[in-house]
Amino acid sequence: MSELRGLYPEIEPFDSGMLDVGDGHRIYWERCGTKGAKPVVFLHGGPGGGAQPVHRRLFDPARYDVLIFDQRGCGRSTPHASLEANTTWYLVADIERLRQMVGAETWQVFGGSWGSTLALAYAETHPDHVSELIVRGVYTLTRAELDWYYQFGVSEMFPEKWERFQAPIPEEERGEMMMAYRRRLVGEDPAEQLAAAKSWAIWEGETITLMPDEGLSQDFSDGHFALAFARIENHYFVHAGWLEEGQLLRDAHRLKGIPGVIVHGRYDMPCPARYAWLLSKAWPDAEFHLVEGAGHAFSEPGILDRLIRATDRFAGRG
Repeated sequence: MSELRGLYPEIEPFDSGMLDVGDGHRIYWERCGTKGAKPVVFLHGGPGGGAQPVHRRLFDPARYDVLIFDQRGCGRSTPHASLEANTTWYLVADIERLRQMVGAETWQVFGGSWGSTLALAYAETHPDHVSELIVRGVYTLTRAELDWYYQFGVSEMFPEKWERFQAPIPEEERGEMMMAYRRRLVGEDPAEQLAAAKSWAIWEGETITLMPDEGLSQDFSDGHFALAFARIENHYFVHAGWLEEGQLLRDAHRLKGIPGVIVHGRYDMPCPARYAWLLSKAWPDAEFHLVEGAGHAFSEPGILDRLIRATDRFAGRG
């Protein structure tokens, strides 16, 4: 087998700014790579995760003009951790505003985890503006997927971590963990809100890699990050992403003709592989790679290799 591909070297943006998208929200955006080269938009996970400098390194800087942004309420966007006017469909509209700002008629859309959910929602709404679609750690936000991660399923794989996740919630409220956390995340007690946010975020940080990654877990426990991440993610999941049940798979026929790549880890805990498999059946224009020996995070070597090969191929490199 050929050598696994890795990230491109570190790079700084050539342009950045804040875009007023209305409703009191201003979103941070940046562009890196080569201005006027192949346009791509990167959609980060969470919801509420924010973009990181490492995300710039998924694309050949000589061949791509990369737009990365922090979705409403997280990262460098303001107001921090805000839930007002913050839904999937507001974000889809924000992506369109950014496309128009860049001046691209079509662009590649790349999203992982929640970013795959948002990428599918955007591409199914605006297929004429998508040149290619790359999704990783596919999440279609059905009730079954939510219950698997926040009620029963992953709890059986990580019993000691699940016990810590349950700890802030009284036993009588544990039948609906997402709602129990919501009451604390939107409550009036700042200390309780922060404690719940950290607990929510750490559960995810400790279950997204095949093998433990202490550095990643520590990133998720940072209070400033955790507050936006937990509040926004819980807000979206309690509302099922403002999607009809099964909508993204049901409407996958709208992706017809869009070249794509689906990359998913066999042992992805947050996002069961079954839904990536179903997406590959509903969208035959996409290559499907189920990566053995891999969890959820894009940093898993086998997943990263497939992602870099995909961005290279769509840039004409192979």
